[in-house]
Amino acid sequence: MRIAVIGTGYVGLVSGACFSEFGFSVTCVDNDQAKIDLIQNGTMPIYEPGLEDLVARNVAASRLHFTTDLGTAVADADAVFIAVGTPTRRGDGHADLSFVYAVAREIAPHLDGYTVVVTKSTVPVGTGREVYDIVAQTNPQADFDVASNPEFLREGAAISDFMRPDRVVVGTMSERARTVIRALYRPLYLIETPIIFTELETSELIKYASNAFLAVKISYINQMADLCEAVGANVHDVAKGMGLDKRIGNKFLHPGPGYGGSCFPKDTLALVKTAEQYNIDIGIVDEVVSYNDKRKNAMAGRVKAALDGVVAGKVIAVLGLAFKPETDDMRDSPSVDIIRELVDAGAQIKTYDPKAMDEARHMLPDSVSYCASAGACINDADAVVIVTEWNEFRALTAAQFIAAMRGHVLVDLRNIYDGAQMRDAGLSYSSIGR
Repeated sequence: MRIAVIGTGYVGLVSGACFSEFGFSVTCVDNDQAKIDLIQNGTMPIYEPGLEDLVARNVAASRLHFTTDLGTAVADADAVFIAVGTPTRRGDGHADLSFVYAVAREIAPHLDGYTVVVTKSTVPVGTGREVYDIVAQTNPQADFDVASNPEFLREGAAISDFMRPDRVVVGTMSERARTVIRALYRPLYLIETPIIFTELETSELIKYASNAFLAVKISYINQMADLCEAVGANVHDVAKGMGLDKRIGNKFLHPGPGYGGSCFPKDTLALVKTAEQYNIDIGIVDEVVSYNDKRKNAMAGRVKAALDGVVAGKVIAVLGLAFKPETDDMRDSPSVDIIRELVDAGAQIKTYDPKAMDEARHMLPDSVSYCASAGACINDADAVVIVTEWNEFRALTAAQFIAAMRGHVLVDLRNIYDGAQMRDAGLSYSSIGR
């Protein structure tokens, strides 16, 4: 079985490497020669734990290949995965499907023998059938089917998520396509992974519905955190009490500055726009989108309040830039909104993140300075703000903060420290919901 993966972004590169680890011959295609050269030289364009070693191992075994030659890769393939970006379209909030449709037109002339064209990209309902029509119109002689196989990869844990997923969802229009997909995921049958076959539209909607539900949980516990602060309750105990109910579960009940990343922001918005197209009210998701934007903007206000409203001229150390630990992804990260507002208020910002600083330089004001370590970042700071819960930040002690800082204000937006210990040591400590 031979696989072609079109696109070497986060989804395409991880999926291609993992399929090759299953033992298949995989060719990853990208039209960016510089990116292909980078990968072939062993440098990954994204940070994902274990990915560099996984790619190197399968390249050495001649199972994983990288090229800009789309035609040859597609002609040789039994399955072609479309794994290009679907960013939010400027102006109207819909998912931008131009890259997906362009790939469909580009691969159509090169299909040789029966081939399953699989949309791995996150796409709105109806995209799979549109891809089918594009390929059929471009190459009427093509023998092919279209399938939808959405990814459920968490950044920072993508390889384990692919190798041991909660489920595999496949939407397809034919039994021939099901046979091919079953063969591709046969290694997961051996560990009894649920593999769900549905219609195309159902598969596409499962992805959006799942991400939107998790976004709702995040926003819900953030609202409960605000209520806890108002009434004197502890949000962690509230979350624990809720999470022990098996109908609710304890995942995604961790208060923070709002969700970010490559999926939740654009997927919730795209789902809202899809519902609007069909005149369906999904006000819960619509409200979550609005609330999350407001919450990220409100986090700078917490920092200002901790400094008694005096921010101009203050040196503020921001620990963590990526939207979550174990990734370098800065897309829609709360750190961007927080830092921009503090800079506008006259603060001097210095920051440190183990992986995301190169990405951050493209998104943050030029006045922001970048430090080589957490210790260097907090040195002589008037205030420290924890934005991303990297494990190395958890190891910082109250004594280290006291010794290094000029001021003693610590704003913990991820609740990674024991507040009582920090306050007993002499820090002005504030967190979320407790």
